[in-house]
Amino acid sequence: MAQKSTVLIIGASRGLGFALAEEYCSRDWQVIATVRRTSEQLNALAARFPGNLAIEAVDINDAEQVRALRGRLNDRPLEVLFVNAGICVARENTPSNVEVSDFTDLMVTNALSPMRVVELFESLVSSRGAVAVMSSELGSIAQNRGFWEIYSASKAALNMLMKCFAGRRPGDPRALLLIAPGWVRTEMGGPGATLSIEESIPGVVDAVESNLGRAGLRFIDNHGRTLPW
Repeated sequence: MAQKSTVLIIGASRGLGFALAEEYCSRDWQVIATVRRTSEQLNALAARFPGNLAIEAVDINDAEQVRALRGRLNDRPLEVLFVNAGICVARENTPSNVEVSDFTDLMVTNALSPMRVVELFESLVSSRGAVAVMSSELGSIAQNRGFWEIYSASKAALNMLMKCFAGRRPGDPRALLLIAPGWVRTEMGGPGATLSIEESIPGVVDAVESNLGRAGLRFIDNHGRTLPW
């Protein structure tokens, strides 16, 4: 019997991350999903897919916890590393009135911490696999419309750090993906968002799967289409 492919999803307790875990389980992947604290929703998913889903606890902003998770996984091979964790605060603020603590939290959680995970875990990803990070259309400087400015800046910083990561690895055979899921109706996206989770996440997973075995860095949407930097 063929061995199942494995995905590690960082930040899967709710919203898009939970939907990713559910989608990969439904496709019969082995899923390792992380949470900061107990998620009854994810526990219920594990009960539905007992042979597919393992849950690990880690706070992406705690470097010691991230390193401890890396140690627990040891040399576990991954087809996909998908870093989803992120926050959205101070949506309506601008540099003139944002609290420094909110700005710092956004930059650390949305840019620094995801890339620290990528740096620590990328060696587990197979040569035909993918390192994927959840970005946003708002991270595109070319398309900027002055919406959710500080959040947009954090995603642009994430995109730049991922580009730097790729630049340090010429010839890397893996797909390096920054994925914009669209504006999705979650607790973070809000009720006015344009897409349901069901309209976004299956396309996100399809986009990752279609890029397996395709080397290079790409900034794409949930249909696999290239986005302007």
